[in-house]
Amino acid sequence: MGNTRSESVCRIAHGWQLCASREISETLISDFIRPAVHSVPPRMACQLRRCRVSVVEDLGSPSVASRWTATGVGLEISLATAGREGHDIAVELLLCLGQALWERLSHSQRKAYWLLLDDEISAGTPGEIDEDALKQKRLLLSNCSSAGSSRRLERYGSASFAGTAAEYVHCLWHDVTVRTGPTFLPARQLRRRLELLARWYPAGRGHRLFPRGER
Repeated sequence: MGNTRSESVCRIAHGWQLCASREISETLISDFIRPAVHSVPPRMACQLRRCRVSVVEDLGSPSVASRWTATGVGLEISLATAGREGHDIAVELLLCLGQALWERLSHSQRKAYWLLLDDEISAGTPGEIDEDALKQKRLLLSNCSSAGSSRRLERYGSASFAGTAAEYVHCLWHDVTVRTGPTFLPARQLRRRLELLARWYPAGRGHRLFPRGER
C-alpha cells in the first residue's frame, strides 16, 4: 500500500480554496499566495468563478511552473514551488488567472482590448508586458504571412492580455517598478492598459492602482 502525502485545505479570499502539501512553507502561503489572491478585484473574481489553487513541490518537470484547467464551476490551478521564490510563485498564479480570464471575456471586452492592441501596433509600439507576450508579438509581426494568421493573432492577444491582467493585480498587491527599455511596454501604453482593466475590474477595498492624489 503506497504512502500518501497529507495536505491542508483552507479557504482564501473570494471563497476560493487553497490546497497545499504539508511540507509547503507557511510563509509562502501567508506572505505571498493569500495577499496576491486578496488583491484580485471582486468583479474579476466573479468572472473567473470558483477557483481551487493547489500548491505542490513540482509538476513533473522543472520547466513547468503551473497548470490550470477550466471546470464546470471555475478553475483548477496547480503551482510548482521547487526552485522558485515565493513572489514568483504568486505572480505565476496571477498569470494563470489572466490566461483563464481571457477565455471568459465578454464580446465587448475582447473588442475593446483588440482595438487597444491595434492602436499599439499601428503606432509601432515597441516591447510588451512580459517575455511570452513579446515572443508572440514578434512571431505575429515577423512577416506578412504570420501577420495574417488568426492563430498567431489569438496567441498574441491571449499572452498580452494574460500578462496585463497579472500585472494589474500585481500593482494592486504592492508597489511595482516600471521597467524601461526596447523589450518593455512603454509607460504610456502600460498605463492605458491598466486603466482599461481598472474600469472593468475596480480595485477592492484597501487596494489602489495609482498613488493617492495622482490624476
